[in-house]
Amino acid sequence: MYTLLKPIKVREELLKRGVRIFTPQIFAQIFGLNPSVTKHFLETQTQSDFLMRLKKGLYTIKSDQQSEEEIANRLYQPSYISFEYALAYHNILPEMPYIVTSATTKPTRLFTISSSSFAYYSIKPELYTGYSLVKTDTKSFLIADPEKALTDYLYFVSLGKRLPNERLILKTMNKEKLVMYAELYKRKNMVKRINNIYATL
Repeated sequence: MYTLLKPIKVREELLKRGVRIFTPQIFAQIFGLNPSVTKHFLETQTQSDFLMRLKKGLYTIKSDQQSEEEIANRLYQPSYISFEYALAYHNILPEMPYIVTSATTKPTRLFTISSSSFAYYSIKPELYTGYSLVKTDTKSFLIADPEKALTDYLYFVSLGKRLPNERLILKTMNKEKLVMYAELYKRKNMVKRINNIYATL
């Protein structure tokens, strides 16, 4: 099987199955390879630029990379896109940040892949909610609802881990949802901050 395993055939098979990001285990299962042969193929094809290693144990086809949002979801799990990136995606923040920001229940981490950076900020498990699946013809990923992205962001502002941004566009936000999410954090100043925001609109 391995002697017939050519990059062009590998690409065809992976794309046919809709597999664009994969682990060595998934790759071995698809092509019926043992671990040593799998490791050799992935290493040599990464060196030849057919494959790209996103991190240890996670690969993608270099010519068919998924979107930054999809990579963000797979790179560090569980996670959903939130904070500044989600605020910009929902047109609440006027400029798109350079870093794809996500919430996770795991420790805070930062990954840099080529020219892209992916930051993950740790939240408590009970706060891991308020996100949905965005699915188009070309990509699908988990991202916070506008109100949850804002409360995630305001929570970190309240902790002194983010600077407040005066350029947020909040007129389309649902205040009831904001308050509902804010109450999950069990910090009095969260709801107060939201009420203060609405007092200035």
